Order: sequence, then C-alpha cells, then structure tokens
Amino acid sequence: MSELSHVDREGRARMVDVSAKPDTTRIAVAAGELQTTAEVIALVRAEGMPKADVLSTARLAGIAGAKKTSELIPLCHQLALSSVKVEFGFTETSITVEATAKTTGPTGVEMEALTAVAVAGLTLHDMVKAVDPAAVLNGVRLVTKEGGKHGHWVRPEARAAEVVPPEASSRLAQLDGAANPVFAGDPGLADGAESADAHAVSRTAVVVVASTGTANGTRIDTTGPVLAEWLTSQGFSVRGPLVYADAEIAAGLDDALGGAPAFVVTTGGTGASPTDATPEATRAVLDRELPGVADAIRQRGTAKFPLAALSRGVAGLVGRTVVVNLPGSPGGVKDGIAVLEPLLDHLLAQVAGGGNHE
Repeated sequence: MSELSHVDREGRARMVDVSAKPDTTRIAVAAGELQTTAEVIALVRAEGMPKADVLSTARLAGIAGAKKTSELIPLCHQLALSSVKVEFGFTETSITVEATAKTTGPTGVEMEALTAVAVAGLTLHDMVKAVDPAAVLNGVRLVTKEGGKHGHWVRPEARAAEVVPPEASSRLAQLDGAANPVFAGDPGLADGAESADAHAVSRTAVVVVASTGTANGTRIDTTGPVLAEWLTSQGFSVRGPLVYADAEIAAGLDDALGGAPAFVVTTGGTGASPTDATPEATRAVLDRELPGVADAIRQRGTAKFPLAALSRGVAGLVGRTVVVNLPGSPGGVKDGIAVLEPLLDHLLAQVAGGGNHE
C-alpha cells in the first residue's frame, strides 16, 4: 500500500524533501466548471454582465492563484513556473475552465494547475453572482500530468463517469458492473469479442483553436465553443477549447494528443495565409490520412461558398486518435459538423477495433 508522502512516521505533516530528485520538465492540466444558467452564459459570451470582461478577469485571477499556490497550501514547494495558461469553454449552462501549468524542476505542478482552476472558477462565481447567486463550481480535477519518475499520467477512463456529460450516461451504464469487455446478455458476442458500442466508454475529444488573435486576447473565438457544445451533445467528454497562436499550433496538437483521446478537432489556420500552418502541423503527426473526410467537408462548404475551396484542412489518424481540421469560420465549422455527425460514431468504432459494424 502506498504511503502518504506528506506525513512522517509519527503521523505529523511534513514538507517532502525533493533535493535529491532530478530536474525534469513538469506539465499538469486541470479542469473544472461553473454550473450556472443559460442567461448567464449568453451574457458572458456577449460581454453583457454587470461586471464586464468576465473571462479576462477570471483568467488573470487563475494565473495569479497558480503563482501563489505555495502561500495558500502549506506543504507545497515554491516553484519557478515557466507557463500558466487558463482557458474557458461553454456548454449550454456551464463555463468550463482548464489550466495548464509548466515548470522545470524536481517536483510536479499539479497543485498549481488545480489552484488556477479553483481561483479562476471562484472569480467567475464572483463575476456572475449578481445574476445567478446559485451558481456552483464543481468537478475540479487533475486531467493529465507529465514529468518525473512516473512520466505521463492521464486521468483513468474508469472514472469517466465523473466528467462525461449526462447525455452519455446511458452509454456508460451499459458498461457498469462488467467483469470483462464482453457485454452480459449479448449472445452475439463470443469470448474476447466486442461490439462497436463497447468503444463508447472512450468517447473523449479535444477541441483546438488556431488563432493568434484569440491567443493574444484581441478577438473572441466563436468556433471552438460551438464544437465543444456539439461534441458534448453527442456524448463526448470534451477537453478545451485549447487556444494556440497559429505559429504554435504544433504545440497545441501535441498537447491535445497527449492524453490519447478518441477524437481531436481543430478549427482555424487552414487557409492560404503565410501564417496558416494547421495542415502542415497535422500532417507531421499523422500515421494515415483520411482524404475523403477532408474532401467531403470542402465540398459541402464550396456548394454554398466558393471560397471554401481554399481550405487546406486535412483529416487522419494518429494511432487510434481521429484528427480533423476545420476552417476557422462559423460557416466552416457548421459544414464540418454536418459532415462528421453521421459518420463519426462508425469511424471511431472502426479505429478502436470495432470492425465494420453498421
């Protein structure tokens, strides 16, 4: 049985001595959400709250909270943080918060990421309480961490029920109590075989936005939240939108793929501008391309808007992760959703090893 690191042999609280540990790059991602009302969501997105600039204020508070973690939590070490990023997304009745903390040193940054989420979430609560005093901050959790002797850690899929939206609960209920991958009561499955539905438990998705303006805070992205809301409605557990400048989209893809999600969708950076680099960054990590998917998205857009033919977006597979590029416009995202919705379940089942079940 593992011992608690912050308790000595006499049961007293202690600060762990990390002086003998080597310095490594440490990255932690945490998430949470503020449950509120549709009215608040509309006001925040339209910048119509009594306390203006809600997201910018919460972002700064989260970053400041991460910096002060060692002052707030007694046994945490003081860390030289190299980066803290706080990002927000929307569902119909919630604001999602995600924080990424980075450092190079002998101990991890999990608490800094978690503190950033908690402080940003509490600031959101303070900003919206005039309209919804009953708002609830919940689901504050560690999503992934990197570095140290344990290497890469991802929140176990066995706990997916903590983060999967209600729409997906019926899918997960089919798996509850199963002692092995074979569904009880399904006579069509032989030992060791799985139906396509057996892969529903791993319906995890990441939304990545390539936008220099959004990353710099000079424009508001309207595509990433739409994709996150759509995926949530389809029963996915969604991370993001993660926002990266066009020049840093390769790092964004690396971030998104770190947890081996089932699906990664990007928006933006697919045009002919010299700064548009999403297709190149995507091709660099693909194992196999799915040209038909990208072509179908272009064709649907071109039928209504000829300039949609200029999109260079690609689609393909990285291991068992499906990656699709969409344009950075609301219309392009709408076209992408229309193409992806009828084929995504079947595609993910095939990629996960579910064969050609219809």
